[in-house]
Amino acid sequence: MGKREIVFEITDKTGRKIHLSKERWKHIQRHPHMYEQLENIKLTIQNPLTIRYYEEDEDVIYFYKEFKDGEPSERYLLVSVKYLNGEGFIITSFFTDKITGLKWQTK
Repeated sequence: MGKREIVFEITDKTGRKIHLSKERWKHIQRHPHMYEQLENIKLTIQNPLTIRYYEEDEDVIYFYKEFKDGEPSERYLLVSVKYLNGEGFIITSFFTDKITGLKWQTK
């Protein structure tokens, strides 16, 4: 993937590199209230409230950060990241009212 197709690259709380592609950023902006959330997505990856996963697919990790000033239905920003060969890419991000999944432990 060419560098010009990357919106940003960042190191997550676990020390792994993650990038957001332009294609995925366009997808994220279709969710309500996500248009101005680029900096909050970065914050969520670097300093999450919690990190979760589902046993069905341990390569996908969910970063959550709480934003108390939002609507109750939009209290948490979720950033979904898939890891391949040690590097991650953002699948999607949106606001939600609850945290789900199993608590992720650093391996």
